[in-house]
Amino acid sequence: MEQAGRNPGRIIPRVLRAFTDAHPGRRVRIIGEPIWAGRSATEYPACAQHEALINHAFTDRPVTILCPYDATRLTPRALADAHATHPVVIADGRERPSTSYAPGDVVAAYNRPLPRPPVDAFAFRFDSALLPDVRHVALERATALGLAPGGRNDLALAIAELTTNSVVHGGGSGVLRLWVEGDHLVWEVEDRGHIADPLAGRRPPPPDRPGGRGLLLVHCLSDLVRTHTHPGGTTTRCSCPLR
Repeated sequence: MEQAGRNPGRIIPRVLRAFTDAHPGRRVRIIGEPIWAGRSATEYPACAQHEALINHAFTDRPVTILCPYDATRLTPRALADAHATHPVVIADGRERPSTSYAPGDVVAAYNRPLPRPPVDAFAFRFDSALLPDVRHVALERATALGLAPGGRNDLALAIAELTTNSVVHGGGSGVLRLWVEGDHLVWEVEDRGHIADPLAGRRPPPPDRPGGRGLLLVHCLSDLVRTHTHPGGTTTRCSCPLR
């Protein structure tokens, strides 16, 4: 989980669905601990949304998933969210239905405005005419901010996917911002689109369907992805290690 699950948004497609797809026609059993005491406050909302979406993502599969929670170290908020995101709870060896199961409420509760970028964050407004330039401009700025060569191809691909989505599905234009937080490069794309499907980017499209993999690639290439979406627009914020 500290590697494949570092970004909670890729756990469903790259870990859980990958395992079930490798065993077609069989019931599979998975134990995974995406939330532990070392998760940061920045990561936690994405973790809670992931937990809320698991059952929705597997309505068509025979699967049993057990999520351990360390009740001695996690916060009361995390434990309350666990009851809201899991239909069955096991405590002290006893299994019982959760009386507060409401996964949709958790997804909505953490779909909140993201903290504002620093005032000196690099910003680049783009539209269809400037779309070919976004990736190059972003790479130049990321390099100046200290991004190591090994991360530049992934960054370029992720930015290309998100900015293309903005032009095609997000009102035809958007704003790209980049800045540094600690040892991570943070970047976001803001546009006028609305993501209505909470599993967008977490549920791979059928192999015979062209397109529809942009957000999935972004999740796979980033250390963390946070999204705030509403009818007036969407902000998708990603991070990757500088080194």
